[in-house]
Amino acid sequence: MDFKKIRKSTSRFFSWLGLAMGSLIIRCLPASFVYRFARGMGFLAYCFASKHRKLAIESLNIAFGKEKTKVQIEQIARDCFIFMAKSGVELVFFMNKPFKVKGRVKLEGRENLDRALAKGCGVILVSAHFGNFPLLLARLAMEGYKAGGIMKPMHDARMEKIFLETRDKFGVKTIYSQPRKACVDNTIQALRNNELIFIPIDQNFGTGGIFVNFFGKKAATAAGPIVLTRRTGAALLPCFIIRQPGDTHKIIFEPALELEEGKDAQDTVLINIQKLTDIIEKYIRKYPAEWGWIHRRWKSRPS
Repeated sequence: MDFKKIRKSTSRFFSWLGLAMGSLIIRCLPASFVYRFARGMGFLAYCFASKHRKLAIESLNIAFGKEKTKVQIEQIARDCFIFMAKSGVELVFFMNKPFKVKGRVKLEGRENLDRALAKGCGVILVSAHFGNFPLLLARLAMEGYKAGGIMKPMHDARMEKIFLETRDKFGVKTIYSQPRKACVDNTIQALRNNELIFIPIDQNFGTGGIFVNFFGKKAATAAGPIVLTRRTGAALLPCFIIRQPGDTHKIIFEPALELEEGKDAQDTVLINIQKLTDIIEKYIRKYPAEWGWIHRRWKSRPS
């Protein structure tokens, strides 16, 4: 009997059950209680999800161990759990009240986005698992932009079904990262249709990634955005969604990144992925609780 497999299946079932029950509760709560409920759920997760709490603190120590105290690191980890809970609760709440999204999510630097789209080759929105990034895509879709994202399917089909239905509800296109060829073909077609494609490059990309500096330590990073923009002429636009006081949000569109040519194609990719990673690090340093620290970002090491 494979006890490891049984444990994983049981964990995924209860995760799905918790999400389903939580969704029912959120739909019944008045707006004034939604964020209190989320804060409580996030705090409980921090207290009892010991494996994820330990991972978050380990990651924070890699990034800030020489800059912040133990108390500061624990506070960021705690806030990270609370922010993630708020993001999940918001998506469920807004799915049934989409008319409230525009009033709670503002756009800053929209002229950078429209200028990039005006070139007609599509826009790659380069970002991270930062803030309520699914809400970022929902807001853009509601504004009339053709927006989609490259998503890694969840291991549990029931959980994936819930998130897919949420994206569909908001009009956000889903491009699955696997199979690889279909992902590339669908992404290129979307860019040629002058659409927006959201690509986060902040997670460990294993042996298929290139190693760039991230908080002073080499991290395996996806090179896809640079490869795609060289192939299609799409604009590279860093963007981030940041939680504001009162649990409103602000989406910031940076100016499009101008590609810097290296001595060869590989060097060009390395130089520009480092530039994009530096921008992501800048935002994480400024808003550390917004990033998902429960991920082994530095797991893969250079050979």
